[in-house]
Amino acid sequence: MKRRALLTSGTLALGSLAGCLGRGDDGEPAPATATDARTQTSGGTDTNTPQEIGGDGTESGGSSGSPREVTANPGDPNPTDGFAPEPDAVPAARDIDTSSYETLEIEGEQIQLAPIGDVHYWWARQEARIADARGLSQYRESHILGAVASPVGTEIDDTFVGDWATDERIVCYCGCPHHLSSMRAAELQSAGYENVYVIDEGFFEWVDQSYPVVGADASNRTLYRIEGRTRPRYAGEMVVAHHVGSDRVEAAPVRRDGTYEIHVRFADVTPDSRLRVETPAYAVTATLQELTSSVVTARLAED
Repeated sequence: MKRRALLTSGTLALGSLAGCLGRGDDGEPAPATATDARTQTSGGTDTNTPQEIGGDGTESGGSSGSPREVTANPGDPNPTDGFAPEPDAVPAARDIDTSSYETLEIEGEQIQLAPIGDVHYWWARQEARIADARGLSQYRESHILGAVASPVGTEIDDTFVGDWATDERIVCYCGCPHHLSSMRAAELQSAGYENVYVIDEGFFEWVDQSYPVVGADASNRTLYRIEGRTRPRYAGEMVVAHHVGSDRVEAAPVRRDGTYEIHVRFADVTPDSRLRVETPAYAVTATLQELTSSVVTARLAED
């Protein structure tokens, strides 16, 4: 049976924000105010050009291709099954109480947030299939060893996840730290997958823990925090940041007070790089320097 996740409306519909070309009637929050610097560097200065991995394990560039073409795990005898290669040492069996996990409600689905230590345990024992919910460029640059590309919003049968049984344990991840992955998990659950989790702390905590990745070493990327404000009525809805010129994307929900904070940790992105921030009420295209030097509001969209 075909298993497809067709995006329609609500928090799962990333494309639904594309028409927000400025301030709406509800999009006039308080004016922008100066904030403290919101950048930090993990592991020093990034001086290396990221390796991008194509479908055959060779270097490639851009965001072209389909998830089935882009998925690559050099050295893995089964590179599309979502499992890690068989490890040299298997962790001893232990009980994991998944009923204690925190959950998020996304589009009517309860999404379970799995601590990274538990996910690494499953990964090392080949007890979970791993799906990368980020854009294909981000996957190419660096991803968990064994993971397949399964970007949020992509039809499930267009990825290798579509070949997996619906009762398999599947773990999704992104870098923001769990917003895109939660959206992808909701898509999977709504399509009938019954045992889906997301990495609570996100991909970069996996990198910082020195767990295996394929591609460029992501530990040296600068973390940018984009803080913004919209109407509290949009609490729970997603704000999405797109890197202009690529398919790199991160997201975060609107908090109860109308504020939001998006973590951006892309390769080859500088303060002069341009991003488009799309909220339920307005959209802003500006440089990272501009987006991180003040609170993003609808007023900036008017400038």
